[in-house]
Amino acid sequence: MDGGGSREKTEKKMDERCKGRHPEECDAGALAHLLKCSLGTGILAMPHAFRNAGIVFGFVITVLIGVVCTHCVHILVKSSHILCRRQKIPSLTYAQTAELAFLSGPPSLQRFSSLSRIFASVMMALTYFCSLCVYLVFIATSIKQLADHYYQEGTPEEDTLNIRFYILMLAPFVYALGMITNLKFLVPFSAAANLLMMTGFAITLYYMLTDIPPVENLPYIATADEIPIFFSTVIFAMEGIGVVMPLENSMKNPSHFLGCPGVLNTSMAIVIFMYTLVGLAGYLKYGDDTAASITLNLPIGEVLAQAVKFLIAAAILLSYGLQVFIPVDIVWTSLQGLVPERWKYVALYCFRVIVVSATIAVAVVVPNLGPAISLVGAICFSTLGLLTPAVIETATCWEHDLGRWNWLLWKNLFIIIFSLVALITGTYTSIIEIITAY
Repeated sequence: MDGGGSREKTEKKMDERCKGRHPEECDAGALAHLLKCSLGTGILAMPHAFRNAGIVFGFVITVLIGVVCTHCVHILVKSSHILCRRQKIPSLTYAQTAELAFLSGPPSLQRFSSLSRIFASVMMALTYFCSLCVYLVFIATSIKQLADHYYQEGTPEEDTLNIRFYILMLAPFVYALGMITNLKFLVPFSAAANLLMMTGFAITLYYMLTDIPPVENLPYIATADEIPIFFSTVIFAMEGIGVVMPLENSMKNPSHFLGCPGVLNTSMAIVIFMYTLVGLAGYLKYGDDTAASITLNLPIGEVLAQAVKFLIAAAILLSYGLQVFIPVDIVWTSLQGLVPERWKYVALYCFRVIVVSATIAVAVVVPNLGPAISLVGAICFSTLGLLTPAVIETATCWEHDLGRWNWLLWKNLFIIIFSLVALITGTYTSIIEIITAY
């Protein structure tokens, strides 16, 4: 296929999209932002991941998954740099990198370049959308636990208010946050959420690291049917690839993002350490009783533990407006050209109502935190964080340099197979758990 004409048109569009960008983030600021995005609510699920892995297997494989995730971010950013130099443009988004990579790949792939951009955008939007559904389930679960303690103590579980009621109770708050269309108005909510999350997380660490019981009875490695849940949960928790490209593009010195030590390596080293520490400590403390979120294990009768549940639930709720901004922006950018100018604001608010309603609906349908987390990790983050970067690097280097004995191809083939195994087994196991539960 002769891709010359379509390639020239695509490159011209890329140049137009990339004009007017002004880097402004210092290294310390970029490190702080990357840590903030990577050390999110997923870290609270790490003890549950270790429960599905065992002490030794969970420790070793968490570190290895962290290294693989870090490598995938490296190859994504490096591929973006290579493509920028080839096309003489300053920066690229994730979706634009996928599109140009396919244009640089084998002729058989070039006709799929536009499709690859659409796929990357859809997966990015879907990832954040599914994460929002998980957040609603987490908030509702925490509120239900507190409400059951104070108002329905002693009542059998089947006679207490269903968790779906608490999800619906959140609707007025998430609709209000979802209707904020200007990012500057979300800054106070984000700042408050950070403060609440840090406070709650510090108290949670205190509970996990005190009075750890003997661990002789805990398995070193879990059974084979539990391992897929572990992989999916860790991938869900550790992946922050959605913010990597915008963050690297916004730095004063983008070259400092990679390298040794570099912003990426420093942040991921901290992330891997924290996730391993929390996962291991939480599992050692609560053993087979470890819940889908470690905050659900904290003693409900203690005021301090109750405060943690409330603080972290409030922090996640306050983050909803910023999180919903991302999938809305990705999809609306493609849709707004279809709407007449005089109806754009009305259409935007209607679209936001639809997105928020959809997150509530999905959370109501699947209000089970553990399988929901692993399902999102299996489908979204394994595709976006592992599979796609490996394909992008292979396509970028296909006609230029795959290394001695094509080692780059074999290495990426291993990552692709690993991501597909995680996707298939994690999705299957999560769906079986959901079906069994309901």
